[in-house]
Amino acid sequence: MIPFINNWQLSTPVDAIIFDCDGTLSAIEGIDVLAEENKVGDIVQRLTADAMGKTGINPSLYEKRLQLVQPTQAQVQALGQKYIQSLVPDVAHVIDVFLYLKKAVYIVSAGVYPAVTILAASLGLPDRHVFAVKIYFDKAGHYLRHDRDSPLIHNHGKRHIMTQLKQHHSRMVYVGDGLNDLAVYDLVTRFVGYGGIYYRENIAKQCEYYLTASSMAPLIPLALTMEEVAKMREQDRALFEKGKGLIGDSVG
Repeated sequence: MIPFINNWQLSTPVDAIIFDCDGTLSAIEGIDVLAEENKVGDIVQRLTADAMGKTGINPSLYEKRLQLVQPTQAQVQALGQKYIQSLVPDVAHVIDVFLYLKKAVYIVSAGVYPAVTILAASLGLPDRHVFAVKIYFDKAGHYLRHDRDSPLIHNHGKRHIMTQLKQHHSRMVYVGDGLNDLAVYDLVTRFVGYGGIYYRENIAKQCEYYLTASSMAPLIPLALTMEEVAKMREQDRALFEKGKGLIGDSVG
């Protein structure tokens, strides 16, 4: 296969790929799943929708949701498995390609750390490549509190984390679906909005690249140079072709 060149194809390789978790790597919003289990689904889902599409995240909203939900340690552990069961189509293969090409891959999420690290491990990512919000339980596994000092409970918290990562990776691609993801837009080489699960028109309008296909395959041509595409394994070619086929309909 001869690699192709488009005006959106990168000419210089990136060092790292950073993913949001909820609604990007996994098709669920973790806090909403926990809320449904604990009979507060409607109110928490409204708060989540506002945070992701309208107001952004903030410490008051973050605490209100957890106080309503009161998740147990067992529920949070189970959420990690539900993330895995609800992986966005092709995302595991996409990450495997990036790891094969020696890209650093991170997850930066306002989700709860124990559940996100379970998902990360299933994708071959170490805990040190996960940035999420720590959560604390008593000896019986009942919810006590979350890390109120975490930058990720603020709308610009991901910007804080990405500024740190930029000290180690000068060129990065970021993929996310919410307002708090847009805060990093000008820090990265390429920002890719993801609307394959939750389409948000106000976010799509602000993104040069916005994926609307449910599959994450278009990220392969969007994140790799022509030379890197040529180095892909034979078993990855079909994924690249799928992404290339979807990209015309997915890039705004």
